[in-house]
Amino acid sequence: MMQQGKNFLKPLLNGLRGMAARGASSAAPAKIEKTVNTVTILGRVGADPQLRGSQEHPVVTFSVATHTNYKYENGDWSQRTDWHRVVVFKPNLRESVLEYLKKGQRTLVQGKITYGEITDQQGNQKTSTSIIADDVLFFRDANN
Repeated sequence: MMQQGKNFLKPLLNGLRGMAARGASSAAPAKIEKTVNTVTILGRVGADPQLRGSQEHPVVTFSVATHTNYKYENGDWSQRTDWHRVVVFKPNLRESVLEYLKKGQRTLVQGKITYGEITDQQGNQKTSTSIIADDVLFFRDANN
């Protein structure tokens, strides 16, 4: 069983070494390990999705609100709302979200979380956290 794993990794490692020779990186990593970056949120859309980016690189963005309820020792309840920025790059998913997802609608988003920086209109850099959507499920209210 262990021998099969080594044979499976040889072509991968050789490919990484070839990339290094072409300037992709200076050396193959000492250890190749699997990582997971998965996020699933279920909430309500904060505003109608917007088409951004350029003609060559379009992207659809929207926000989703999720909340957590807390009960204090005195019996009072409180609710905390978190807002999540979602970006959609996949062409078919991007068009579906733009056409069918609306403000206030419940949605489930699956994707990966990413961190970066955004420059605002005044030229100030701000940190950004986004969910890059791999799948978006649309829910309809029972009344519609």
